[in-house]
Amino acid sequence: MSVAEILSGKSGDVITATPQTTLVEVANTLAKYKIGALVVKEDSVVCGIVSERDLVRHVAADGAEALDHEISHCMTKTVISCKRSDTIDTVMEKMTAGRFRHLPVMEDGELLGIISIGDVVKRKIEQAERDAEDLKRYIAS
Repeated sequence: MSVAEILSGKSGDVITATPQTTLVEVANTLAKYKIGALVVKEDSVVCGIVSERDLVRHVAADGAEALDHEISHCMTKTVISCKRSDTIDTVMEKMTAGRFRHLPVMEDGELLGIISIGDVVKRKIEQAERDAEDLKRYIAS
């Protein structure tokens, strides 16, 4: 199973922010769309990613005044991404190694989508259920 299959079940919309977006705006956007991370773009170029964890760490360090800071101060600037052709196992390895739960899907510098660990686990469970059913049918025949 590939990332392309995960993306096919999602809307093509990726919620983004700019480096100048404040943390309070990020918090409101995450809550509004019920998502855990935003890709940060400047002039159509991905320059970072900010997650709930980044927001919490920044507020813990600087207090409530951190909510007025721009996300450029707390976003992850080195963005690890995947491609549509990547397998679910490859994506799981990247997420585990990097200890993050969201992975932008990019090809040729273009942001195609974003997948979460929840998306990956859901597909992995579906795959395991299909494999189990196939094995049951094989044994029964």
